[in-house]
Amino acid sequence: MAWNEPGGGKDNDPWGGNNQGPPDLDEALKKLQERLNSLFGGKKSGGDSGNDFHLSAGALGIVAVLAVVVWGLFGFYQVDQQERAVVLRLGVYHETVMPGLRWNPPLVDEVNKINVTKVRGIASRGQMLTEDENIVDVALSVQYTVSSPADFLLKVKSPELSLEHALESSLRHVVGSSKMDQVITEGREQIAIDTQQRLQGYLDTYQSGILVAKVNIEDAQAPSQVQDAFDDVTRAKEDRERLKNEAEAYANGIIPEARGAAQRQLEEAQAYKEQVVARAQGEAQRFVNLYDEYRKAPRVTRERLYIDALEAMYSDATKVMVDVDGGNNMMYLPLDKLMDKSAVTRQAVGTEPDMRQLTDKVIEQLRRDSQSSRREGR
Repeated sequence: MAWNEPGGGKDNDPWGGNNQGPPDLDEALKKLQERLNSLFGGKKSGGDSGNDFHLSAGALGIVAVLAVVVWGLFGFYQVDQQERAVVLRLGVYHETVMPGLRWNPPLVDEVNKINVTKVRGIASRGQMLTEDENIVDVALSVQYTVSSPADFLLKVKSPELSLEHALESSLRHVVGSSKMDQVITEGREQIAIDTQQRLQGYLDTYQSGILVAKVNIEDAQAPSQVQDAFDDVTRAKEDRERLKNEAEAYANGIIPEARGAAQRQLEEAQAYKEQVVARAQGEAQRFVNLYDEYRKAPRVTRERLYIDALEAMYSDATKVMVDVDGGNNMMYLPLDKLMDKSAVTRQAVGTEPDMRQLTDKVIEQLRRDSQSSRREGR
């Protein structure tokens, strides 16, 4: 009997008859095959051919287990923070997976990762007809993001192409409802807003899963064939606006000045009125006071009034006529020339004689002339 056959004695044991030696290799393989067969529904059979069958079945089982492990490992995947994963199970939408480490059965589920934070863009340009039957050349760009990954992947066959068609339709509708001046000059911003609203409505109807972030009108001008004429019209409008602004600035400057001048004249008139009234009241009060004094001393008051009147009348006179007592001639006293001579004398001598002294000298001279005239008359 061989040493490795079952039932061998101690003499046949190559390990020296020690029962604690290593296990029989064939026996261990046979037990493993039996366990695998029991797991996979195999049957036990005797003989060498049965052993070969069990060996091949066991190898296939190990391969199957390893395949299952590898298959399971391939099911793990990572979804980034800016992504969402759309899972299709056997070709049918199953779920939308959020960021993180995920697992789905390979070959059963199909995972499609879509970036939902990336801002994408498309551009469009074309000629279109306005409400006032003019042709304009408009160029614009659209920025958008993916709002619904499932709709973006499944509901529309080509979302970008659908977006381009919807954009052109929206722009033509808005431009066709506007005038040329609004499209080219001051109405660009409103046209962009209206186009964005209409475009978003179309995309929501299509269930495209696209959210329009911004619509920019990059360029809007007349066709190149009439660009020169349009530029002349634009410059004329700019000149009109400039002149209008200058006129408004002039009006804003001159009107306050005119109002200030009018207010000043009103205040001056009011002041003149108050002055005249106050002067009239003062004159009336002075007349009343003078009348009271006149009633007390009529003669003195009359002489005083006479002197005041003469003083007021001759205060600016430069010529004085003197009537000499007892003579037939009147003396002419040129005070203006005397004052001029006095001024020359003051400049030459460097003194300033008092007016009273000059008057005394003139009166003394007049007395001498009067006395000489009397002597000659005798």
